[in-house]
Amino acid sequence: MHGHGPAVNLAPMLATTGALPADDGSWAYEVKWDGIRALVTVEGGSLSVTSRAGNDVTASYPELRGLAEQVGVRSVVLDGEVVAFGAGGVPDFGLLQSRMHVTRPSAGLLSATPVTYLVFDVLLAGGVALLDLTYDERRAALDALHLGGAHWQVPPSFLADGTALLASTREQGLEGVVAKRRTSRYAPGRRTDQWVKVKHVRRQSAVVIGWQPGEGGRAGRIGSLLLAVNGAGGLHYAGRVGTGFSAQVLRLLGGLLEPLAAQDPPCEVPREYARVARWVRPELVAEVEFTGWTRDGRLRHPSYKGLRDDLPVSDVVRE
Repeated sequence: MHGHGPAVNLAPMLATTGALPADDGSWAYEVKWDGIRALVTVEGGSLSVTSRAGNDVTASYPELRGLAEQVGVRSVVLDGEVVAFGAGGVPDFGLLQSRMHVTRPSAGLLSATPVTYLVFDVLLAGGVALLDLTYDERRAALDALHLGGAHWQVPPSFLADGTALLASTREQGLEGVVAKRRTSRYAPGRRTDQWVKVKHVRRQSAVVIGWQPGEGGRAGRIGSLLLAVNGAGGLHYAGRVGTGFSAQVLRLLGGLLEPLAAQDPPCEVPREYARVARWVRPELVAEVEFTGWTRDGRLRHPSYKGLRDDLPVSDVVRE
């Protein structure tokens, strides 16, 4: 039943980046969880997990299987975030890396780095599509499912007072909040201003287009990754990231980039890299933290956070 059933054409609704809304009472606020977006479909006791890019990742997250039994035979499609909790119960995107590209995780990996599915929306229940209901109505339908287990939960949604939740997420080291208009419908696959994400730290996804060999202790290995984002007419160079890598991450990246080697860069790049850089086919998406954009469209002070496998390269645009 993997990949079939009612979820087959559904894609997650996406938020725009912005500030807290002024008309506070018209919005609900949720914590922004730092993980990977996934739709979970349960039908006839069988469960499938679909990434934002539309890939079937069911086998990667076996700890979610028990959710199917809890839901029973009713067909449902849930929207949420797969996270790995780190120190202090805060989701850690770096920790999730060890699970992301593994299709058959070992018992050791499952116990070392368990994942939790944080559910925040329901798109279909009992065979009935709920997309045209308001946020408030869908939220009531989600609460009525009484979901909760060792590896899945429904975090609270707060009506009004986004300022307090934003301050509290900052104190706890969380990524930020998402404001959702209470009268809004669910628009699959669309980025909409009905959902607004307000983040404490700026994060950006970027396509890896090449790498520069390191110097000193990193000679012969990756010194920095060269990045690009989509814009008018295709990919545009967005700068390079050379911090945030552990030795283990550099080995992983080396192994993933090797088979993608290419003769030429997939977009125009600064002349100083033309001689020394190694180019790759633009297939990997990296997540970076950064402080802002330069006037010529480069990331300022980027730091590597991990790879994303839930995002098609074509979706990577400047946030």
